[in-house]
Amino acid sequence: MELKSRTTMIIRSFRDLNVYEMAREHARKIFEISKSFPKEERYSFTDQIRRSSRAVTAMLAEAWARRRYRGAFVNKIDESLGEAMETQAWLDHSVDCHYITSSQFRELDGGWQSIGAMLNRMIERADDFCKPRPR
Repeated sequence: MELKSRTTMIIRSFRDLNVYEMAREHARKIFEISKSFPKEERYSFTDQIRRSSRAVTAMLAEAWARRRYRGAFVNKIDESLGEAMETQAWLDHSVDCHYITSSQFRELDGGWQSIGAMLNRMIERADDFCKPRPR
């Protein structure tokens, strides 16, 4: 199935979604920045923020695979949104514990805020993504 975005780019795969690329980039940033977190946080804090940030793209891929069923698609996008917001909560703790600077927080949190807004728009426009496949 091919979808056309507002800029007439053909979307053939979840990898073509702008939100996927943005979430992937921000998950990579989380990974890089979390390398400097204290070692005692490795199995709790560090694993959690990495997991939630990476889960956003995984849930988007699952949603794309299930897009012929609107309810399943919306559910997976909603789960992806939840993971993005969880990542923001971990960023709150990161700045509170002085693991990241205020500047790093603003950059990362702003990115995840944008990702959340994009996911919300996907939910609102689910019918645009969930059109029946031709037989």
